[in-house]
Amino acid sequence: MKIKTSIASVFASLLATISLAHADTQGVSKTEILIGTIQDLSGPLAGYGKQARNGMQLRIEEVNEQGGVHGRKLKLAVEDDGYDPKKAVLAAQKLVNQDKIFIMAGHLGTAQNLAAMPVQFEKNVINFFPITAAREMYEPFHKLKYSFAATYYDQMRTALPKLVKDKGAKKICTIYQDDDFGLEVLRGAEAGLKTVNMEMAEKTSYKRGATDFSSQVAKMKSAGCELVVLGTIIRETIGTIAESRKTGFNPVFLGSSAAYTDLIHKLGGAAMNGLYATMTVQHPYLDEASQPIRFWANKYKTKFNEDPTVFSVYGYDIIDAIVRGAQKAGPNLSTESFIKAMDTMTIPPDMFGSAEATYGPTKRLGSELSRLSQIIDGKWKVISDYVKP
Repeated sequence: MKIKTSIASVFASLLATISLAHADTQGVSKTEILIGTIQDLSGPLAGYGKQARNGMQLRIEEVNEQGGVHGRKLKLAVEDDGYDPKKAVLAAQKLVNQDKIFIMAGHLGTAQNLAAMPVQFEKNVINFFPITAAREMYEPFHKLKYSFAATYYDQMRTALPKLVKDKGAKKICTIYQDDDFGLEVLRGAEAGLKTVNMEMAEKTSYKRGATDFSSQVAKMKSAGCELVVLGTIIRETIGTIAESRKTGFNPVFLGSSAAYTDLIHKLGGAAMNGLYATMTVQHPYLDEASQPIRFWANKYKTKFNEDPTVFSVYGYDIIDAIVRGAQKAGPNLSTESFIKAMDTMTIPPDMFGSAEATYGPTKRLGSELSRLSQIIDGKWKVISDYVKP
């Protein structure tokens, strides 16, 4: 009788310990893992934000249909920050302190992530694969930072010198968004030019949310710029190039992965032909896609009534990486067990053309590789292999 009582006592104690472990990790219950994301659903990058959210939801639905991760279903909590860092802080406070998410996934925007991260880190919430390629997403080192994209800095530092040489350009200029994102593009471009003993002939900037770029274009045209580095996103890229074409100013334009989207040529039309941009994942054009991508795209279109984009792929891949980490962490999921799993993680190349990504105890950027694409006849075409900086 005493033996039975003792066994029952030990078993009860073990259950209590497991329950306490779950209680110590917010966002993880016996049946659910709560993932948070902050997207721009109402501001200048709403196109990106909605696509990323949809990609996340599609992967979550697939995982849940297969029984979840170690018996836990995934749930996504979404907040809109309108691409405003102040709103990003409020959104993070709600997700972290009120909804009590386990992990923040795919938050869109450099300045927005920088504003939100202190709120998360105070509560031991990982900032996982933010949709921005700023170095601050993994530097300085913090155990709660994981980044997946080759940085804007390295993208520009690698691509610009080669393009300058190929085009024989002598006067290199830049227009950039006057914030953390734009400055990263600028710094990478300047570092790249140093390797070929050149400097920017002209620099001009604009405030986030600007819609008129006539003065900036006039400044670059007056300086005789032959190649213009764009620290721009959607409408700023379109606005700058459209204004340039209108005035007969036709330099070579080079953007970062922030400008690598089908929205550029869909909204900007034929004037966007010739634009170069660095990228890490291909846009899934369905008439050119492999059978696996077409199958995936049909599922996406059936669910959301629109074709997927590269930002849909980002969202999908981000959730897939979380699933890999949570599976490897085992049944007793916690922030620490997830970090331990990620710190021995290798994510192989996928059907979308991404490069292999690896993580370790001191390695928080999955891949440094990027490649160059160009809009030709209204479509992005890959024109280089992956290049390591």
